[in-house]
Amino acid sequence: MKQDSYARRHQGRVGWSQQPCVTPSVSGGGHRVSSGRMFLWTGSKGAQGSGGERRTIYQKVREYDVLDKRKTVTALKAGEDRAILLGLSMILFSVMMYFVLGITMVRSYSDSVWTEESSCTVLNSTIMAEINCTYSCGSECWKSSKYPCLQVFVSLNTSGKVVRLSHNEEAQDTNPKCFYVPKCRKDYNAMHTVIMNISERLKTQQQVLCYTDPGEQQESALLTRIYGRVAVFHSLFWPTCTLIGGTIIIAMVKLTQYLSIMCEQVGRIKR
Repeated sequence: MKQDSYARRHQGRVGWSQQPCVTPSVSGGGHRVSSGRMFLWTGSKGAQGSGGERRTIYQKVREYDVLDKRKTVTALKAGEDRAILLGLSMILFSVMMYFVLGITMVRSYSDSVWTEESSCTVLNSTIMAEINCTYSCGSECWKSSKYPCLQVFVSLNTSGKVVRLSHNEEAQDTNPKCFYVPKCRKDYNAMHTVIMNISERLKTQQQVLCYTDPGEQQESALLTRIYGRVAVFHSLFWPTCTLIGGTIIIAMVKLTQYLSIMCEQVGRIKR
């Protein structure tokens, strides 16, 4: 009976082999030994266990490879998103700069009438009067002061016409009678010294380069231009570089994504 239970316990194994076994039997009053055959099933559990361990190790390595690949793809995706966001931000910034410069610098340049360069001869440079001005002395505090008004007349060498000379567009718009309008200060002597230095410098330089109105609508000339071609070029240079840089960044990211997809498709075809 012990061997019967032993045989039943070993019937669930995977690989099997048959072995004969002799069991004694007792009947009646005497002892009789009958030879019977019992088949015991034994399996190769050790071999299957090693194969399962190999498959488990392979699956673990496979899972680690897939996990590393997912981490790499996730990192690349995050980097590409940041690069595209940077490119879009640069393009948006350049568009905003174009808008601001378009309504300030470019518009003033297009509206300016002093576009013709000519040579001028300084005729006289004298202080004619004192102009009242106000300066800030604090929060909601304003005080009055004065600055000397310097008038400069020049003669155009091309036509011989005598016109009044102004320093730039701002001086022309603030006070067209004065060559230079200094910042209003409390110290009148300091402003007077600045104006006298300008007057003496103009007297020493008889020939100066000035800008005139070719349509002769303005009876004045400018010594320098705030909104000239060079100023407009420098103001539009950096927004243009920003726009080009943002476009290149986005184009490079899209090209990298396209090449990655092509490589993946080629790899699948080879498999």
